[in-house]
Amino acid sequence: MEKPNSSSGGLWRTQSDNLTKILGDAMKSSVSNEETKEVDSYTLSRKSSKNQVLASPGRSGTSGRNAHIKRGKSTQMKFDFDEVSTGAALSRASSASLGFSFSLAAFTMPPDEIADSRPFSDDDIPEDIEAGTRKRFQTEPTMQIYLKFTEVTYKIITKGVTSTQEKYILNGINGSVNPGEVLALMGPSGSGKTTLLSLLGGRLTEHTLGGSVTYNDKPYSKLLKSRIGFVTQDDVLFPHLTVKETITYAALLRLSKTLTKQEKEKRAEDVIYELGLERCQDTMIGNSFIRGVSGGERKRVSIGNEIIINPSLLFLDEPTSGLDSTTSLRVIELLQDIAENDKTVVTTIHQPSSRLFHKFDKLILLGKGSLLYFGKASEAMVYFSSIGCSPLIAMNPAEFLLDLANGNMNDVSVPPELEDRVHLGNSGRETTNGKPSPSIVHEYLVEACMSHVGEETKKRLRTQTSLDQEKTFQKREWGASWREQYLILFMRGIKERRHDYFSWLRITQIVATAIILGLLWWQSDVHTPKDLQNQAGLLFFIAVFWAFFPVFTAIFTFPQERAMLKKERAADMYKLSAYFLARTTSDLPLDLLLPIIFLLIVYFMGGLRLTAQSFFLTMLIVFLCIVSAQGLGLAIGAAVMDLNKATTLASVTVMAFMLAGGFFVKNVPVFISWLSYLSFNYHTYRLLLKVQYEHISSVIEGIELDSGLKEVGALAAMAVGYRILAYLSLRHL
Repeated sequence: MEKPNSSSGGLWRTQSDNLTKILGDAMKSSVSNEETKEVDSYTLSRKSSKNQVLASPGRSGTSGRNAHIKRGKSTQMKFDFDEVSTGAALSRASSASLGFSFSLAAFTMPPDEIADSRPFSDDDIPEDIEAGTRKRFQTEPTMQIYLKFTEVTYKIITKGVTSTQEKYILNGINGSVNPGEVLALMGPSGSGKTTLLSLLGGRLTEHTLGGSVTYNDKPYSKLLKSRIGFVTQDDVLFPHLTVKETITYAALLRLSKTLTKQEKEKRAEDVIYELGLERCQDTMIGNSFIRGVSGGERKRVSIGNEIIINPSLLFLDEPTSGLDSTTSLRVIELLQDIAENDKTVVTTIHQPSSRLFHKFDKLILLGKGSLLYFGKASEAMVYFSSIGCSPLIAMNPAEFLLDLANGNMNDVSVPPELEDRVHLGNSGRETTNGKPSPSIVHEYLVEACMSHVGEETKKRLRTQTSLDQEKTFQKREWGASWREQYLILFMRGIKERRHDYFSWLRITQIVATAIILGLLWWQSDVHTPKDLQNQAGLLFFIAVFWAFFPVFTAIFTFPQERAMLKKERAADMYKLSAYFLARTTSDLPLDLLLPIIFLLIVYFMGGLRLTAQSFFLTMLIVFLCIVSAQGLGLAIGAAVMDLNKATTLASVTVMAFMLAGGFFVKNVPVFISWLSYLSFNYHTYRLLLKVQYEHISSVIEGIELDSGLKEVGALAAMAVGYRILAYLSLRHL
């Protein structure tokens, strides 16, 4: 093809200019109607900012029709330089390339072609690596909550030997967030983001709080718990439950009791589908030792546990931590979808990408517990430029803001006021590279925020919230009755812990111990006093083993579930009494299966008394010992809540009970004889001697065998008493 000459090039440039002018006029005239519609429909949320992408090739069932459209557009784009001068060519070129619906030279592009020719944006990404097809999260309308907080302060008091020190974590924080908005709390580590989030979410109730936090101009109350969802930074989930089981149990416990079980399960299925978790709904959650779902899916499960109640106010603590950029974007888009349903969303964020940063409506920047900026996220860069702090190189806005919050002025312009402050006597606090020190930068930013943002914000916060609906919260109600809570928690406990109880390691431990004992006391008899003493040693070991083993198993119960218990109790998922009873009774079926296997091996290998009555009585005595020992372990674990301290305390206690059990020391001194009556080893050993040898003699090894009712009563009292102590300890958690 020959190159066009200079005259042709001039003609092309001239007509290109004409084309630009024509397109500009046409855009103004044709797009004005659409812009008017979008402005009218724009609310506090960004509902109109995400235009849905209509069917396009490869993403709908009308592939044949779309292929015809593509061929038509390709034909329109083919024109020669000689044809440029015609109006029809200009119309076809502009319409095919830009996709506007306007008439020029008797040519009109159909509306369905317009959407198909429009280029994609970030919000039109059709697929997500983990979630599959991108879905719009929809929730039912609920009561709107306007959150305001003024002059919020929080301090911790550390008491030393001779003095008491106070340290302020938050200093006079002001801000607000409306329904339909996403407020991001940003700042470096240790700036107070999580403390502020916990305070706004009602998770901190100490007397060291200051300032005012209102919800629809009312202070926090327990009635708000059913309206608030709180997603912690760490995903506190049961590792052995599947995704579906986790969200279903949350629905059964938290949704209103007016709904049936089937309706609650249907709601859980809807949430799983809306969150894009249907692909992994039958996969275990997992943890660092158990393979399960991915980090992004686990985070969405945590969010699902909270949005199952359709909260009006949702708090999230660093929901993107540990996630890749694509998964982080998916989580933030999910928060946008939730906010667009007139929900109020507040989240902490550590260092978002530039794409994530522009997704937020409002931003609070914290530094050393002080407010450095509050306002629209899109206006943050403009504000800092107005006070003289501008990036000297192209950088992520979030990175720039975090540098300022840390007092790092590298690659940032230094305001004249800040330079003057350094030169007027603070040169000793100047860094080696000629930049102001972080402390000077922090003071300047706090003062600038107070003068530029603070007064306007305070004035806005003092105005009353105008609500179209009644500003009252519903009466606090449990999602299920006490009986339903117990049954749900009982089934959840069995499903979660069956993997631990029936692990090959634990079964091997029990079976191996039983076989060794059976071999050591193989077919022992009691024909002589020496043989009887020998076999009594086997009975004492059984009493010690099934006292020692349950204690150290039960110790880990509450310390390991402490985070889960605090999280679920803070959300009012159930009553503590229902949880405690379900937790302790759900262990019993699992705890009693292994002793049966143990006794079936030891009893017959060891040559113990071969009568049905003796065998079943021995089994009942061992069961009673296990229940008593388990109660002691629960009490120690609940009272201490520290595994190292609890293990040490349990070791000393069990050793003392074993020595006072009546086998090693026959004549216990009077001043310490009371220890024998507290020892479940002592009572279990006496009962086993009675069952095995009451037909031989009434005195065995210096121990007088009576009716056994006293020993049974003592063990039953221990089983109940230790559990009461454990429950009272949990009440103060």
